[in-house]
Amino acid sequence: MSRTRTPAVERWFTGDGDDFRLLGTRCAACTSVFFPREDSHCRNPGCPGGDLEEVPLSRRGRVWSYTDSRYRPPSPYVTDPELPWEPYALIAVELEAERMVVLGQAVPGVTVADLAVGMVVEVVQGVLHEDAETVWTTWQWRPKGEAA
Repeated sequence: MSRTRTPAVERWFTGDGDDFRLLGTRCAACTSVFFPREDSHCRNPGCPGGDLEEVPLSRRGRVWSYTDSRYRPPSPYVTDPELPWEPYALIAVELEAERMVVLGQAVPGVTVADLAVGMVVEVVQGVLHEDAETVWTTWQWRPKGEAA
């Protein structure tokens, strides 16, 4: 039986493998980039407003900060309460070209002991939740082994 791969959040990312990218939006008037995407108006308070266009974000960034999640988060996060909770690392990644920080989980197996501020990471497709019919996909950060 084949399972359907479904984005956990529509239009926040696209592609597979080396083509996987987060999607943001850029204001034509002030060039501010937004993630999560913004489709109605420029969020820059100093901007008169302009058309918003979808843009792929940088695949790589540098660890700005990190921590671990040792508790089961509330809904809408999906977990099976019958299974033991597995902690995971959270990474705040600075995307230099976009001048922003994007938060996301580390790939499975990466702990806070494996991370350092300034380390280069890349965005990859990950699994948020799965059942017999569906695999809900999301983004995760994977260390590249390069330091600042």
